[in-house]
Amino acid sequence: MKNKVNIAIVGATGLVGTTFRKVLEERDFPFENAYMMASSKSAGQTIEFSGKEYVVEELTEDSFKKDIDIALFSAGGGTSKTFAPIAAKDGVTVIDNSSQWRMDESVPLIVPEVNPEAVKDNKGIIANPNCSTIQAMLPLKPLLDNYGIKRIVYATYQAVSGSGVKGINDLKEGLNGNDIMSAYPHPIANNCLPQIDVFLENGYTKEEMKMVHESHKILGDYDIGITVTTVRVPVFNSHSEAINVELKRPYDLKDIKPMFEKFPGIVVQDDPANEVYPLARDASGKDEVFIGRIRRDESIENGLNFWCVSDNVRKGAATNAVQIAELLI
Repeated sequence: MKNKVNIAIVGATGLVGTTFRKVLEERDFPFENAYMMASSKSAGQTIEFSGKEYVVEELTEDSFKKDIDIALFSAGGGTSKTFAPIAAKDGVTVIDNSSQWRMDESVPLIVPEVNPEAVKDNKGIIANPNCSTIQAMLPLKPLLDNYGIKRIVYATYQAVSGSGVKGINDLKEGLNGNDIMSAYPHPIANNCLPQIDVFLENGYTKEEMKMVHESHKILGDYDIGITVTTVRVPVFNSHSEAINVELKRPYDLKDIKPMFEKFPGIVVQDDPANEVYPLARDASGKDEVFIGRIRRDESIENGLNFWCVSDNVRKGAATNAVQIAELLI
């Protein structure tokens, strides 16, 4: 690909689209021309990006007939289903943040620190994983490589920004005494909701099964037993996860922290004597995955517990997508 590429942001006015622009600027992504696209509702707006003003264009079937190399999509699964194949047919490489293509066998699902080699298998569409899956992959990858993994138990505590602007507004209104429920079936303020997305026939939610299937695909090991409970919590930003892992081989606990510290993208904050562990408010605005509360699970052989926190809008969405784009240039 060229030294400087032409990029498009689809869903440019949304929460993740706005963060796309911010991350591209911060990482000094080498682009020549940029195009901002959204629905007809947002078309005509003027937004600033990298010191210039851009007029948002309405997304149409002809939008990708321009000279565009990479398109970052964050406009929902329906939009991606319709327009990502059109863009790919026009020679654009799409990096899609929706769930539409994640489990398509012909579409690579990428966390750059974990499986960057899979990017070469793309046929014009690359999927960005679910936010809660992305952050878990970084610590799980070195565990898999060094000890093998028999089973994973996820319990997630997910911020309202994972539901976009509606979720953020619900929490703001709730904290002001107004139980607005535009994003959730129950008030989120002063509450924890053990439901993210719809329930499936097996009693799990769609979000929970996303983590199961995406973890298998990214790690490349479909024999790992995985169970998940996802919970929406009254936190504005950054997801937290309690992760329990049953390893295949014995480990020495003193080796685990240095192993995490060496892995790209991980910051270890693990000093229980001084009450140091990852916090959602500290992770917000950052791109790293923060790991702490590292301890042996004494109830099973080769069990390990740790706490994992990351900004779900940045590493869990926009930053991961931009990192994928960087693999392409």
